[in-house]
Amino acid sequence: MALRYLHTMVRVRDLEASLAFYELLGLKEKRRIDNEQGRFSLVFLAPPGQEECPIELTYNWDGDPGLPSDSRHFGHLAYGVDDIYATCAHLQAHGVTINRPPRDGRMAFVRSPDNISIELLQNGPALKPAEPWLSMGNTGHW
Repeated sequence: MALRYLHTMVRVRDLEASLAFYELLGLKEKRRIDNEQGRFSLVFLAPPGQEECPIELTYNWDGDPGLPSDSRHFGHLAYGVDDIYATCAHLQAHGVTINRPPRDGRMAFVRSPDNISIELLQNGPALKPAEPWLSMGNTGHW
């Protein structure tokens, strides 16, 4: 049996806010399907050069009252980054809360506008622990 990864889907409440968040992470819109009859949009985003690893944002035009309480989300998305400190500083400067700071120079967690947990992992070896991350506490949960 052959198996091939296709994409990860997450449901979103505010498509524009979600697109802005994932674009801050560096993902780019690759494809969009607007279905008038079904009254939904599917937007596929991927990191540049990694179109084979998309995330699908599913947006229901008439709302989605179960979000986020119906547990149809999952554990988390994970992305490798070249400089976890610069990535977290960039996100923080744009109003994103760093839920689990990269105190170890290796791992951080943030949340999307729809409460999806995003794990950021330092590519290669961990960076040397540094402030302000070293002494920063957790905020909320991840």
